[in-house]
Amino acid sequence: MTDVIIILIVIVVLIFAVKNSIKHFKGEGACCGGGPGTVRTKKKKLSGPVKGRKVIKISGMHCQNCVNSVAGALNALDGVSAKVSLSDGSAEVIFDREIEESELKRAVESAGFEVVNIS
Repeated sequence: MTDVIIILIVIVVLIFAVKNSIKHFKGEGACCGGGPGTVRTKKKKLSGPVKGRKVIKISGMHCQNCVNSVAGALNALDGVSAKVSLSDGSAEVIFDREIEESELKRAVESAGFEVVNIS
């Protein structure tokens, strides 16, 4: 009888673990300090006309909180507005002044993620 109870407890624990893992990989879980109460970043408007666009491929983002961290770091740069996509693992950046790729890379890395390439 004791063995049956232990097996049932293990099965219940495994069910919850699989359920939470699926949420995590969909970007819906409480990864990286996020969760249901995570505040989404507001879209930043540029003060001048758009002078250019760049797409940054980023690795290491797993959830909406990761997206918010990257968007916040890029939007903190003067003259830059970023739209970050978890599903694509990328950020589309528009800017109203010339900006060095090294500045964009430094902002993403300061948020704790790796830049794969910038195009």
